[in-house]
Amino acid sequence: MSDAHLRFPAAHPAFAGHFPGAPLVPGALLLAAALQELGLARAGLEIASAKFLLAVAPDTDIEVHCVRDAAGAARLELRASGRLAATAVLRDAPA
Repeated sequence: MSDAHLRFPAAHPAFAGHFPGAPLVPGALLLAAALQELGLARAGLEIASAKFLLAVAPDTDIEVHCVRDAAGAARLELRASGRLAATAVLRDAPA
């Protein structure tokens, strides 16, 4: 199991267009940052599926948990303020 913590400050450039007046962390940014922080961004994995369950606002503390099974697949869970915000299933990318 791997763990990481994320936080996107209100000054992050993604908030300028996502969405002005009601900023939200884009889902792609959440997953990319989680993979980067866990050191999985270049591990030959791809996102098989993802679900976004909660909108994440700027300056929210996000906990990332990753569990890998024996077959090499991994499951990410992202929690914002203790609530499940997103999940993703990772698998080995085809060669």
